[in-house]
Amino acid sequence: MQTAALIVAAGHGTRLGGELPKQYLHLDGQPVLRRTVSAFLAHPRIDLVQVVIGAGQRDLYDQALLGLDLLPPVVGGETRQQSVAAGLTALASAAPRHVLIHDAARALVDDALISRVCDALESSPAVLPALPVVDSLSRVDGNQVTGTQDREHLVRAQTPQGFDFAAITDAHGKAIGQTFSDDVAVARAAGMVVQVVPGAEDNFKITVADDLKRAESLLRQKDQASVETRTGSGFDVHRFASDRELVLCGLTIPHVQGLAGHSDADVALHAITDAVLGAMAEGDIGDHFPPEDDRWKGVSSDIFLRYAISLLRLRSGRVINIDLTIICEAPKIKPHRQAMRENVAAILGVPAHRISIKATTTERLGFTGRREGIAAQAIATIELPREPDTFVAA
Repeated sequence: MQTAALIVAAGHGTRLGGELPKQYLHLDGQPVLRRTVSAFLAHPRIDLVQVVIGAGQRDLYDQALLGLDLLPPVVGGETRQQSVAAGLTALASAAPRHVLIHDAARALVDDALISRVCDALESSPAVLPALPVVDSLSRVDGNQVTGTQDREHLVRAQTPQGFDFAAITDAHGKAIGQTFSDDVAVARAAGMVVQVVPGAEDNFKITVADDLKRAESLLRQKDQASVETRTGSGFDVHRFASDRELVLCGLTIPHVQGLAGHSDADVALHAITDAVLGAMAEGDIGDHFPPEDDRWKGVSSDIFLRYAISLLRLRSGRVINIDLTIICEAPKIKPHRQAMRENVAAILGVPAHRISIKATTTERLGFTGRREGIAAQAIATIELPREPDTFVAA
């Protein structure tokens, strides 16, 4: 085992707004933590990735990193220093030669920076990526300037900070009971020599709302040439059945009849699932969940949609928009529409503003007009990494 990446994601801070810690907020369609972890998983010189999470965050972690090949997460401590120590302990059985310790909130770390740290570790026991201080520095007391600070020997420290694994593990053991600003400080206190390599301006730490907006802008600029937009459509029909509850968009809707089907017959989620699968050219629900298979008898249809989304995430794709139309004479959809939007958004792991739900009738024409059942039509717009086209001669 050569090099492990230790991603520190144990923070509980919500300075960006909302109830979620910042590492689980979405950054241009993917959780911040997923983008960070994916950067290390994709690097050819990183052999395994260990994530340290906060207490009570396992469900958030599982949803954010669904489908990625990772070691089981370890729960961190009260401080970052304690969390790193917990992560190093978890990696001990793998006994890597080197470890790169990285902040989960630095989601724009790139291959070149990771490579620079790995290169420097071949000749140094500790490595700090850093940027020069280009602005003038002033000392202040309250709102008064009290002096200036020489910037000649100052740098802006970043992560990933790289270390000889055995040496930094020993250094953290010696640091118990003391408080240090970062792992380089822990290393220096133990007598380790730290080499500096160039950092990257885009490798900033997402802390406040403006940081998230800046990161999204940078990602979109980079992604324009590397992603493609695809559209898929889905259509489904189920007849009414008097002995079942009516389930639409994962919610039980009060009505005199439900829908007949092998699963819970959620015609809306079936249409959305087929639309997502279609956009990926992955067939339809029946290909993945055959109706003759008793395992799917009576199951909740969110299982099908979550599966389709897991396929999309495995291909590093994201949902841009879902547009669903429910076709029926009854029940009335409008009173339930917002709850439906929110539930579909939760299943997909996207904001509700990316989900459109409409309802219409067929003016009493056809089977829906005769109140024999409900139909649903969905359009899914997704993004996927661009793949080169190959053509086979006829």
